Amino acid sequence: MTLESLKKIFSDNGCEKIYIKNLAPNDNSKNQVYFAGNFEFLNILPVTNIIAEEAGDWKKERFKASLDFSWILENGELRPAPHSQLILYPKYPEVRFSGFLKKCENAPSELMTQRLANRLFFFSVTDTNRVIGYVTAPDSQIANEINSVELPLVHGVFRILELTDENRNRIRLLEELLRINQLGWIRSKRLDRFGNILPCEAPNCGGYTLEAELGITPNGHSEPDYLGWEIKQFGVSNFTRISSAIITLMTPEPTNGLYKLQGAENFLRTYGYNDRAGRLDRINFGGIHKVGILHPLTNLTLVIEGFDVESGKIRNATGKISLVDYKGNDTASWDFSSMLLHWNRKHNQACYIPSISDMKNLKHYRYGKHVILGRGTDFHLFFSSNG
Repeated sequence: MTLESLKKIFSDNGCEKIYIKNLAPNDNSKNQVYFAGNFEFLNILPVTNIIAEEAGDWKKERFKASLDFSWILENGELRPAPHSQLILYPKYPEVRFSGFLKKCENAPSELMTQRLANRLFFFSVTDTNRVIGYVTAPDSQIANEINSVELPLVHGVFRILELTDENRNRIRLLEELLRINQLGWIRSKRLDRFGNILPCEAPNCGGYTLEAELGITPNGHSEPDYLGWEIKQFGVSNFTRISSAIITLMTPEPTNGLYKLQGAENFLRTYGYNDRAGRLDRINFGGIHKVGILHPLTNLTLVIEGFDVESGKIRNATGKISLVDYKGNDTASWDFSSMLLHWNRKHNQACYIPSISDMKNLKHYRYGKHVILGRGTDFHLFFSSNG
């Protein structure tokens, strides 16, 4: 295997960049492979499931995240490693890679079971959200080649070898948003799943209209929207004051509580309130719920269980964010595992676009020329902002 042939295998599988790590002696199948000292690294890897394992001891609390991983063999073929997973330790925090040899045909066991320093581990994410990897000995031809190349880009313990111009997608996104800004007022609309333009009169048409201009069709999947970027619009009254706007980061369905067990209608009839505009056929539920503060309309309080605000760390892997009533009943809650999975799929790259609406005649929207770009984030910061 040469560096060029390895790059071609990654490219042929739709990869855009290769992450490379010099493995330490402890990076093996017994001790797991160290990936990162924070959960930000999780945004790079498209995990398929996350489960929490409660140990009763904070030092042993952990999450397990399934990974669709395959090894690249010397002949270029791929061999799935079906038990591959990431182990997330919130105490440190830390991310490690394990299970990558179990029941994998022709796995590189000789290299990944021994305590040999400076083996090189390569991995990348394909265009179908699979992870493929390759490992080589420290004295191999490919190791000599890669060690002679200057790679200025790094992500934690990984060097980065770019296969495409990542900045090009960012530039294309900004060019499209500038085009939309220069259109001025745009009639409210949305796309159906076939790409047909339909009228839109719902309250959240600002997002649908922007997505229609970008050609984004509704799919219901928790994946980035456009060129690898998650697209979010938010309403403002003035384009010069976008920093004071309230931005919705994500909208996952509750995983437990009355909402999950008895349905949205029961939840609304129990904790909703009469429409404040006087419409008789509506029950509303909304407003900003802050941790530890009773909301005056819903009479619910937001509670975070299992996260320590002072240290900024998860103390209980089976923790959750809940809306509780005055009796302490769980009315709607989101467990850490489900939120971590949702965050992983959507928030590595996000773009927030301000909009102004005109409801005087037919509904129209304008989009500002100043946008917010966010790249890479640690899920612990989300909890800290709520605490």
